[in-house]
Formats: sequence, structure tokens, C-alpha cells
Amino acid sequence: MPRRPAQFSFPTYAATSLVVHRGANERDPIGGAADVVPGDSYRLSREAAARQLSIWDGPSGAEVADGSEIGQPGDRVLLEVCHSMMAPGGTLVELLVLTVTGEADTARVFLPLAPMEPRGEYELVASQTEMAARRLADIASVSFISGTRLTMANGRQTPVEDLQPGDRLLTRDHGAQEIRWIGQQVSRATGALAPILICAGTMNAANDLRLFPHHRLFVWQRRDEIGAGRSELLVKAEHLVNGDTVTREEGGFVESYQILFGAHEIIYAEGIAVESLLVTPQTRAALPEDVATDQTDADRFLASDLEVDRNALSETGDPAERLTRASRGSKD
Repeated sequence: MPRRPAQFSFPTYAATSLVVHRGANERDPIGGAADVVPGDSYRLSREAAARQLSIWDGPSGAEVADGSEIGQPGDRVLLEVCHSMMAPGGTLVELLVLTVTGEADTARVFLPLAPMEPRGEYELVASQTEMAARRLADIASVSFISGTRLTMANGRQTPVEDLQPGDRLLTRDHGAQEIRWIGQQVSRATGALAPILICAGTMNAANDLRLFPHHRLFVWQRRDEIGAGRSELLVKAEHLVNGDTVTREEGGFVESYQILFGAHEIIYAEGIAVESLLVTPQTRAALPEDVATDQTDADRFLASDLEVDRNALSETGDPAERLTRASRGSKD
């Protein structure tokens, strides 16, 4: 059976848990663009439970990856639409609807881009199929939050917002490399885009570092603390949350910048080794059409091979503390 390593994992809900409470399609679950009517009011069930949908880039498009809580490895994953809804407090909540299709079953799920409260009234405002890929790219793409200092080729620490294409940064594997493209966006710091704060000293950070949940840190273990069987690891920031030295910051807005090189690189942010933007079918939607990249399938497979599964970090002890010890080769 072929390996299908997860490239992205998202908390999703069954479409049947978000149902029209008042409106033209009363009692119908959330659906695709042709299945909904603007103005209908939806409620999220009290029993709604998030389940991880893990995907990877299969030969014919997005597929369910190994370890996914939804579907079976190899099932097709189709991104249908982005719905915009007015929340009870007057804020706008976007959600993406996806369909998972296997040989035996088809399931429809939705991925909220901001927290949703059970029993709250959510009025459907608009539905856009053309925006769905871009909104998924916003979540899947790794970005550096304004104020984060990156290490230049000459060793100087420079805030990401001061960088320009053509500037050269220090990379772990290929020395000084030129930035090909920088993307900038402002987003609500909620849900999948709520930053993870890594306090100074944790994971050997020189200063506080804020990363988005899916941004991966590179860890070189001097001692195999977690039993991965290898020294080189990639760890998502969200897997390190411990409520103390690594926390989630929910609320407000953040400005962030995507950094693209010719290859997927490991660079340095506030002294920590972290990844640059990895180009996949999901993240490609965030790039202008005229931006070229030399990244290959080998870049994606290597990154997947090095990534640590959440379960490997949650068995015993604080994951951030364990990996900090591993990087230092110490037992305490």
C-alpha cells in the first residue's frame, strides 16, 4: 500500500451539524453553492465535534492522507465553495465546504476559518467558488508575522516587513539564498489563523516568536527524545502548545508575509530554524501566476518525511520542553 503522508491537517465538522434554523431551506445542512440560499439562518449543533481531515497531493489531485480521522487514505477531496456568514455579534465568519469521496461513501464537511458557537444564529451572506482555493491557501501557506526578525546572509537580523525580493537570507542547507517573492496579507487572528506564541528561551528562541499554527519548526535532535528514529524533524507550531511557554493568541488582526525561494528552505526567525513557503497545489493559489519556482515533488515528500505526527509529541510530557532538551542533548 503506498504511503500518503499528510501535508495539511484541518479541524472540520460534518455538514449535517450546521443546519438551516430559519429560512427557505429549513432543516437542510450546509451544502455547495447550488444548495444554499442567501439569508437563511444556520445553527451549529451542540453535539458538533471537530475531526481532523488530513490531505496530501495525490497523482490526480488532493486525497485523504494517512492518519486522517475522516475518510480513507486515497479518497478524493474536492474543495467546493467558500461561504460567508454573519455571526451573532455582527462579525463575518467564513467557512470552506469540502467533499470526501471514496469507493463506498461520500462525506461533506466544512472548515470554519473562525470559531463558531453552538446554537448561535449564522446568516448566510454570500457564497464564492472562486475564492475557496485562495482562502485555503491562506491557511496552508506559511507566513511570518510583522515584526519577526529573520537572519540575513551577513548575519544581520531584519524585520520581515523590511525585506524585498532579491535580498539574501541565510539558509541551513544552501547558504545564502535570494528571495524570489514576498506576499503580504492582513487576516483575522482567529481559528486556523490564530498565532502561536513561542516565548523567548523555549525551543532556543532568542526572542518571542509568533508563527501560524501550520508553520513548521526544524529541530535537530542531539538526542532522540521522542523516539522518531532520526535526528532531523519538522514540527508544526500548533503541536507545541502547552498553555505556558507556548500559547495560542486569539483575537484581533495580524499582518504577515510569505517568503518564497527557488526551493523549500530552512531559514532562521528569532534564532529558531523554521521553514519557508512550500509550494503545493493548495498554496499555489496564493502566488501570482507569473511567479516561477523550482520546487519539486521531492521538496514536498522530504518535508512530509521529516514531519512529526501530533501523537508522537503527546504521549508524555511537555512537547516544547522535550524538543528543547533534545536539541541541546540534555536530559533535564
